[in-house]
Order: sequence, then C-alpha cells, then structure tokens
Amino acid sequence: MTDGDVPTPPGPLQQPSQPRPPQAPQSPQPAQPTHKRRVRYRGTHPRGFGEKYKELDASRYEADFQKVIERGQTPAGTHRPICVDEILGILSPKPGEIGLDATLGFGGHAREFLPRIAPGGRLFGIDVDPLELPRTEQRLRAMGFTDAELVVHRMNFAGMGKLIAEAGRGFDFVLADLGVSSMQIDNPSRGFTFKADGPLDLRLNPTHGQPAAALLKTCSQGDLAMLLYANSDEPHAEDIANAVVARRGKIHSTLDLAEAVRAALKSLPKDIRERETKTSLQRTFQALRIAVNDEFGALDRLLASLPDCLAPGGRAAILTFHSGEDRRVKKSFQALAREGVYSSVAPEPIRPSAEERRSNPRSSCAKLRWAVRAPA
Repeated sequence: MTDGDVPTPPGPLQQPSQPRPPQAPQSPQPAQPTHKRRVRYRGTHPRGFGEKYKELDASRYEADFQKVIERGQTPAGTHRPICVDEILGILSPKPGEIGLDATLGFGGHAREFLPRIAPGGRLFGIDVDPLELPRTEQRLRAMGFTDAELVVHRMNFAGMGKLIAEAGRGFDFVLADLGVSSMQIDNPSRGFTFKADGPLDLRLNPTHGQPAAALLKTCSQGDLAMLLYANSDEPHAEDIANAVVARRGKIHSTLDLAEAVRAALKSLPKDIRERETKTSLQRTFQALRIAVNDEFGALDRLLASLPDCLAPGGRAAILTFHSGEDRRVKKSFQALAREGVYSSVAPEPIRPSAEERRSNPRSSCAKLRWAVRAPA
C-alpha cells in the first residue's frame, strides 16, 4: 500500500485476521480391532486342515475340541500321547530325578513327567522339528514349567549323549516315541499326507536334507523298489517303483505320488483294490519319510548310545509304530541283556489297550518295549 492509499475498512465478509489460540494436542484414537471373518468352507462340516478353525483354537472352542476327541479323532494341529499310563508305570518318574523325552513332539508325555519329578527334578526335551518345537515349548512354559525343571533343545535323539555333561550324570529315565506326530501328518504344507495336496517333502526338519520329491528324481527303479520293501515291507514295491519312475520329473506334490501309486495298482481285483491301495499309499509315504530323515540310522545310533546315557538302574521305554523299528529295538535290548548291560527287558511288546485303540485309532499299530540298565 502506497502513502496516498486509504485503507478499506473490513466489510461483513472480511474480518481482520486474529492469531489462533494454541490447540491442545489430540489424543490418538485407539485402533479399532480388525474384524476377521471365520474360515469359509463347503458343506456343513470343515474338511481341510485350515478350515478346522475350532480345532486349531482349543482355548476358544473347548467344547467343540472335546467333541472331536469323543468321536475317536485327533483334533487338527494336535497330537494325542499314546500308552501314557503304561509308560508312567514303566519309567516311574520320581521327585528329584533327571529324565529325557527324546521326542518331545506335542509335549503330551512331558506334561505327565514334569509334575512327578518335582521338586528338584529336571526333564530334558528334544526334537528335530523347528516348526513344532517352539510351539510345544510355549505351551509347556504357559503351564508354569520354567527353565529350572524343563530344558528344551532342538536336536536329533541320535546325539543325545551330548546332553550328559549338561545333565551332570546319566538319565534316570528316557522315553523315545518314534515316528511322526499327528500335527505333522495332518498339515498338508508339511507334505506327510496323501489325502490332501501339498509339497512332497516328508522331512521332519524341512531345513535339512533333501525332500522326497528330489529323492524320486534320482532314485533308480531297482533302488526305489528295495527302499519300499526295506522300509515298509511293501508287497507291491516293484509295481509302484515302475509307475513312479515312468513319471520321472512329473511327481512334485503329494497327490502326484498318490496318483502314481493308484496307477500301479489299478490292475488288482476290484474287491481288494481299494483296501490294498490305501495301505500301499500309507507304506509308500512311510518308506520315503524314513529314507529322507534317515530314521533307521538315527534309531540305531540311539540304541547304541542309550546304555551310556542311562544312570545305573535307569529305565528306558521306546514306542514304535512299524515292524522295522520294533525289530531294531527288540534285537538291541535282547543282545544287551545277554551281555549284562540291561538287567531286564520287555519279554513281549506292550500294546495299547482295547479302550485306547477305540478312543484313538492312530494308536492301533503302536508297540512299547522297555529296558532297565544294570545297577553296576
């Protein structure tokens, strides 16, 4: 504005500017929880693993969880421990003792051991599965078991002798529950089941070794047939090996392998085809799982080191799920008993009770053997 200009008075729509008073900072609004819709599925009941949201969240759906158990089934994402009463009777954990759960799994047996060795006892829990082990440890810690009584390591039981220095002496009791857990079998992403599509993996530790799909790309027909027979006593090993090798490079998923097995047995008589195919599928997946995880080699190393890991008078129990495992345990226990290393061993395997087999059909093939270290 120049010296000769006259300022125009403000009109009704032109107010002189006034400094704004400082405003108090607004408190941040609490974030609204994002509503998550439940898993949708076809039909009236969930079928796929990921659809069973009630079974996978037992803390919120306890009643539905129990209904699954009452039907003789294992809820998704869990595992039901087998022969619990029989194992407790054999191992007889006592206050102040040091024990080893060599296959911690879902923690069902460990949950029974821990209260019985208190006060003053310690339980070492080991497992090779890097996915399930942290979840199991979290569950056990939530029950109040601290580092003082529960020591958890991710490792194969073949190397359990390395724990003796940390334990300070031999173990008073050792349990090895062989095979795989239900939460591994039922989850299609782990590649253990032929009932759902997933990567053909079958490794207990998916960060170590080669998956089953890679093994099938290089295995000859003769070697594959021998593997199927040696690891699972498969009577149709030759036919299945021929069908798999004929599809070389085309088997990537669990359903790809299942289709090859079905094709191999399609010429069987109709009245036995469905039954034979189902059991051959189970044996084929079992044989490949044993191979990619070197399960027999690990078991042999466990059996060889077990006497040195037990304290004098220490008790051992091993739960097996097929003849190849049971034969190894039986021969080792009997041979070492003859040498005086074990003072007594199971004369015959213990089987789950009829009631347990009805309640949990997955226990039907289990065999339990035990041994007691000589006192001197």
